[in-house]
Amino acid sequence: MPSRTGSAPELARLVVLGSAGLADGFRLVGAEVHADADAATLDRVLEALAHSGDAALVLLESTLARAGSSPWLDRLRNEGGHIVITELPPLPAPEAYAPAVDEVVRAVLGPDALSPG
Repeated sequence: MPSRTGSAPELARLVVLGSAGLADGFRLVGAEVHADADAATLDRVLEALAHSGDAALVLLESTLARAGSSPWLDRLRNEGGHIVITELPPLPAPEAYAPAVDEVVRAVLGPDALSPG
């Protein structure tokens, strides 16, 4: 939404759902944190965001983002708009993380599209 002349632009909320260890780091920078969130918490938070009309960047630990049991997550990912949702790698195993977009890139460009060299 464009800001009115002379007024500060409205800031988006930064919302983080994930393990306590991961979430605590984001709390230090002022994020709204939901540590050790489960699918029910995820749905409750996303529903509240959708109804609030607030712009938000939602960071989900990949295990929660891929749990597959959140109707609100599916809905907001399909709608687009004022809530942007993205994944974070799990704190204990960041090297094992593969973004969901990797599968799409390989499907479109071939199985070796993301291979080094």
